[in-house]
Amino acid sequence: MSITLSEIRKIRNRLLDRIPDKELMQILPHFEMVDMVLGDIVARQGEEIQHIYFPCNCSLSCVVYMEGGSGVEVGTIGNEGFTCVEALFDARIALETVVCQIAGSSLRMRIEDFVATLSRPGELTRLLHCSGQAYLSQVSQSVACNRLHSVDMRFARWMLITHDRVHGDEFHLTQEFLAAMLGVHRPSVSTVAGMFQQAGMIKYSRGRVKILDRSLLEEASCECYMVVRRHFERLLGVPRG
Repeated sequence: MSITLSEIRKIRNRLLDRIPDKELMQILPHFEMVDMVLGDIVARQGEEIQHIYFPCNCSLSCVVYMEGGSGVEVGTIGNEGFTCVEALFDARIALETVVCQIAGSSLRMRIEDFVATLSRPGELTRLLHCSGQAYLSQVSQSVACNRLHSVDMRFARWMLITHDRVHGDEFHLTQEFLAAMLGVHRPSVSTVAGMFQQAGMIKYSRGRVKILDRSLLEEASCECYMVVRRHFERLLGVPRG
Protein backbone atom coordinates (compact mmCIF):
# COMPACT_ATOMS: atom_id res chain seq x y z
CA MET A 1 0.00 0.00 0.00
CA SER A 2 1.11 3.59 -0.59
CA ILE A 3 2.22 5.77 2.29
CA THR A 4 1.87 9.46 3.14
CA LEU A 5 4.45 11.90 4.50
CA SER A 6 2.78 12.03 7.92
CA GLU A 7 2.72 8.23 8.09
CA ILE A 8 6.35 7.86 7.14
CA ARG A 9 7.34 10.40 9.80
CA LYS A 10 5.73 8.16 12.41
CA ILE A 11 7.79 5.19 11.28
CA ARG A 12 11.02 4.64 13.18
CA ASN A 13 13.35 4.40 10.20
CA ARG A 14 16.49 6.32 11.09
CA LEU A 15 17.61 6.93 7.51
CA LEU A 16 14.32 8.42 6.37
CA ASP A 17 13.97 10.42 9.59
CA ARG A 18 16.91 12.54 8.47
CA ILE A 19 15.57 13.34 4.99
CA PRO A 20 14.05 16.85 4.52
CA ASP A 21 10.31 16.83 3.75
CA LYS A 22 10.78 18.30 0.29
CA GLU A 23 13.21 15.58 -0.75
CA LEU A 24 11.22 12.82 0.92
CA MET A 25 8.06 13.87 -0.93
CA GLN A 26 9.79 13.20 -4.23
CA ILE A 27 10.38 9.53 -3.45
CA LEU A 28 7.22 8.74 -1.43
CA PRO A 29 5.35 7.31 -4.44
CA HIS A 30 8.06 4.66 -4.78
CA PHE A 31 7.61 3.28 -1.25
CA GLU A 32 5.18 0.66 -0.04
CA MET A 33 4.77 -0.80 3.44
CA VAL A 34 4.97 -4.58 3.83
CA ASP A 35 4.62 -6.91 6.80
CA MET A 36 7.53 -9.25 7.45
CA VAL A 37 7.27 -12.62 9.22
CA LEU A 38 10.04 -14.85 10.52
CA GLY A 39 11.75 -16.66 7.67
CA ASP A 40 10.61 -14.35 4.86
CA ILE A 41 13.31 -14.19 2.18
CA VAL A 42 13.59 -10.79 0.49
CA ALA A 43 16.68 -11.51 -1.62
CA ARG A 44 18.36 -14.73 -2.72
CA GLN A 45 22.08 -15.09 -3.27
CA GLY A 46 22.82 -15.30 -7.00
CA GLU A 47 19.35 -14.17 -8.10
CA GLU A 48 18.12 -10.84 -9.43
CA ILE A 49 17.31 -8.15 -6.87
CA GLN A 50 13.65 -7.15 -7.11
CA HIS A 51 13.23 -4.71 -4.22
CA ILE A 52 15.30 -2.73 -1.74
CA TYR A 53 13.94 -2.98 1.83
CA PHE A 54 14.17 -0.33 4.55
CA PRO A 55 13.30 -2.11 7.83
CA CYS A 56 11.17 -0.25 10.35
CA ASN A 57 10.75 -2.51 13.38
CA CYS A 58 11.91 -5.81 11.94
CA SER A 59 15.42 -7.21 11.71
CA LEU A 60 16.91 -8.93 8.66
CA SER A 61 19.80 -11.37 8.50
CA CYS A 62 22.27 -11.53 5.61
CA VAL A 63 23.57 -15.04 4.98
CA VAL A 64 26.17 -16.40 2.55
CA TYR A 65 25.66 -20.03 1.48
CA MET A 66 28.19 -22.56 0.22
CA GLU A 67 27.50 -24.99 -2.64
CA GLY A 68 26.84 -27.77 -0.12
CA GLY A 69 24.02 -25.77 1.46
CA SER A 70 25.75 -24.67 4.65
CA GLY A 71 25.60 -20.97 5.40
CA VAL A 72 26.74 -18.37 7.87
CA GLU A 73 25.44 -14.94 8.78
CA VAL A 74 27.71 -12.09 7.72
CA GLY A 75 25.57 -9.13 8.78
CA THR A 76 22.23 -7.87 10.07
CA ILE A 77 20.10 -4.95 8.96
CA GLY A 78 17.63 -2.94 11.02
CA ASN A 79 16.03 0.49 10.84
CA GLU A 80 19.41 2.14 10.33
CA GLY A 81 19.98 0.53 6.95
CA PHE A 82 18.67 -1.11 3.79
CA THR A 83 19.08 -4.41 1.98
CA CYS A 84 21.38 -5.28 -0.91
CA VAL A 85 24.04 -2.59 -0.49
CA GLU A 86 25.63 -3.94 -3.68
CA ALA A 87 22.90 -2.01 -5.51
CA LEU A 88 24.87 1.14 -4.63
CA PHE A 89 27.33 -0.02 -7.28
CA ASP A 90 24.64 -0.74 -9.88
CA ALA A 91 24.59 -4.47 -9.12
CA ARG A 92 21.39 -6.32 -9.97
CA ILE A 93 22.37 -9.78 -8.64
CA ALA A 94 22.20 -10.38 -4.88
CA LEU A 95 25.47 -11.29 -3.18
CA GLU A 96 23.72 -12.58 -0.04
CA THR A 97 20.46 -14.19 0.96
CA VAL A 98 18.48 -11.79 3.14
CA VAL A 99 15.97 -13.37 5.52
CA CYS A 100 13.70 -11.95 8.22
CA GLN A 101 14.98 -12.88 11.68
CA ILE A 102 12.67 -10.65 13.77
CA ALA A 103 9.13 -10.08 12.46
CA GLY A 104 7.78 -6.57 11.90
CA SER A 105 7.21 -4.07 9.12
CA SER A 106 9.41 -2.68 6.39
CA LEU A 107 9.28 -0.13 3.61
CA ARG A 108 10.44 -1.21 0.19
CA MET A 109 10.93 0.18 -3.30
CA ARG A 110 11.62 -1.44 -6.64
CA ILE A 111 15.26 -1.77 -7.60
CA GLU A 112 14.66 0.44 -10.66
CA ASP A 113 13.33 3.27 -8.47
CA PHE A 114 16.23 2.85 -6.06
CA VAL A 115 18.79 3.19 -8.84
CA ALA A 116 16.96 6.25 -10.19
CA THR A 117 17.03 7.80 -6.71
CA LEU A 118 20.79 7.29 -6.49
CA SER A 119 21.25 9.27 -9.70
CA ARG A 120 19.86 12.39 -7.99
CA PRO A 121 22.16 14.17 -5.52
CA GLY A 122 20.64 14.82 -2.12
CA GLU A 123 20.65 13.89 1.54
CA LEU A 124 19.16 10.45 0.94
CA THR A 125 21.88 9.52 -1.54
CA ARG A 126 24.56 10.67 0.91
CA LEU A 127 23.03 8.69 3.78
CA LEU A 128 22.61 5.58 1.64
CA HIS A 129 26.33 5.62 0.89
CA CYS A 130 27.15 6.15 4.58
CA SER A 131 24.86 3.27 5.53
CA GLY A 132 26.45 1.07 2.90
CA GLN A 133 29.91 1.84 4.24
CA ALA A 134 28.78 1.07 7.79
CA TYR A 135 27.32 -2.25 6.65
CA LEU A 136 30.55 -3.20 4.89
CA SER A 137 32.46 -2.55 8.14
CA GLN A 138 30.05 -4.95 9.87
CA VAL A 139 30.61 -7.65 7.24
CA SER A 140 34.40 -7.32 7.41
CA GLN A 141 34.38 -7.54 11.19
CA SER A 142 32.05 -10.54 11.10
CA VAL A 143 34.50 -12.50 8.94
CA ALA A 144 37.24 -12.04 11.55
CA CYS A 145 34.81 -12.64 14.43
CA ASN A 146 33.51 -15.94 13.02
CA ARG A 147 37.05 -17.19 12.57
CA LEU A 148 38.75 -15.98 15.75
CA HIS A 149 36.18 -15.71 18.55
CA SER A 150 34.41 -18.30 20.66
CA VAL A 151 30.74 -19.21 20.35
CA ASP A 152 29.85 -17.55 23.67
CA MET A 153 31.48 -14.27 22.61
CA ARG A 154 29.66 -14.35 19.28
CA PHE A 155 26.41 -15.25 21.04
CA ALA A 156 26.73 -12.17 23.24
CA ARG A 157 27.54 -9.99 20.25
CA TRP A 158 24.55 -11.35 18.34
CA MET A 159 22.22 -10.65 21.28
CA LEU A 160 23.48 -7.06 21.44
CA ILE A 161 23.11 -6.56 17.68
CA THR A 162 19.55 -7.85 17.75
CA HIS A 163 18.67 -5.82 20.85
CA ASP A 164 19.83 -2.69 19.03
CA ARG A 165 17.42 -3.37 16.17
CA VAL A 166 14.15 -4.14 17.97
CA HIS A 167 11.80 -2.02 20.04
CA GLY A 168 12.04 -3.16 23.64
CA ASP A 169 13.91 -5.87 25.51
CA GLU A 170 12.04 -8.96 24.24
CA PHE A 171 12.01 -10.69 20.88
CA HIS A 172 11.18 -14.06 19.35
CA LEU A 173 14.12 -16.25 18.36
CA THR A 174 14.31 -20.03 17.98
CA GLN A 175 17.45 -22.01 18.78
CA GLU A 176 17.41 -23.45 15.26
CA PHE A 177 17.53 -20.00 13.71
CA LEU A 178 20.21 -18.74 16.08
CA ALA A 179 22.35 -21.84 15.45
CA ALA A 180 22.14 -21.21 11.71
CA MET A 181 23.10 -17.55 12.15
CA LEU A 182 26.11 -18.45 14.30
CA GLY A 183 27.14 -21.35 12.09
CA VAL A 184 27.04 -23.91 14.93
CA HIS A 185 24.95 -26.91 15.95
CA ARG A 186 21.84 -26.41 18.05
CA PRO A 187 23.27 -28.12 21.21
CA SER A 188 26.00 -25.46 21.30
CA VAL A 189 23.38 -22.71 21.29
CA SER A 190 21.39 -24.46 24.02
CA THR A 191 24.47 -24.73 26.22
CA VAL A 192 25.50 -21.10 25.76
CA ALA A 193 21.94 -19.80 26.22
CA GLY A 194 21.66 -21.73 29.47
CA MET A 195 24.96 -20.33 30.69
CA PHE A 196 23.92 -16.76 29.87
CA GLN A 197 20.55 -17.26 31.53
CA GLN A 198 22.18 -18.64 34.68
CA ALA A 199 24.48 -15.58 34.74
CA GLY A 200 21.43 -13.29 34.67
CA MET A 201 22.15 -11.75 31.26
CA ILE A 202 19.06 -13.05 29.46
CA LYS A 203 15.87 -15.00 29.98
CA TYR A 204 15.18 -17.58 27.29
CA SER A 205 12.05 -19.71 27.12
CA ARG A 206 10.17 -21.29 24.22
CA GLY A 207 11.77 -19.15 21.59
CA ARG A 208 11.38 -15.87 23.50
CA VAL A 209 14.44 -13.90 24.54
CA LYS A 210 14.41 -11.13 27.13
CA ILE A 211 17.50 -9.02 27.74
CA LEU A 212 17.99 -8.72 31.49
CA ASP A 213 21.43 -7.13 31.87
CA ARG A 214 22.85 -5.45 28.78
CA SER A 215 26.02 -4.33 30.55
CA LEU A 216 26.93 -7.94 31.34
CA LEU A 217 26.29 -8.89 27.72
CA GLU A 218 28.66 -6.17 26.58
CA GLU A 219 31.32 -7.52 28.94
CA ALA A 220 30.80 -11.05 27.58
CA SER A 221 30.98 -9.96 23.95
CA CYS A 222 34.16 -9.73 21.93
CA GLU A 223 35.51 -6.35 20.81
CA CYS A 224 33.79 -6.74 17.43
CA TYR A 225 30.52 -5.32 18.73
CA MET A 226 32.06 -2.02 19.83
CA VAL A 227 34.31 -1.76 16.77
CA VAL A 228 31.33 -1.87 14.41
CA ARG A 229 29.19 0.26 16.73
CA ARG A 230 31.76 3.06 16.51
CA HIS A 231 31.66 2.89 12.71
CA PHE A 232 27.88 3.28 12.73
CA GLU A 233 28.02 6.18 15.16
CA ARG A 234 30.67 7.95 13.10
CA LEU A 235 28.93 7.46 9.76
CA LEU A 236 25.25 7.64 10.70
CA GLY A 237 25.06 8.94 14.24
CA VAL A 238 23.22 5.79 15.39
CA PRO A 239 24.54 3.06 17.73
CA ARG A 240 24.47 -0.22 15.84
CA GLY A 241 26.98 -3.00 16.38
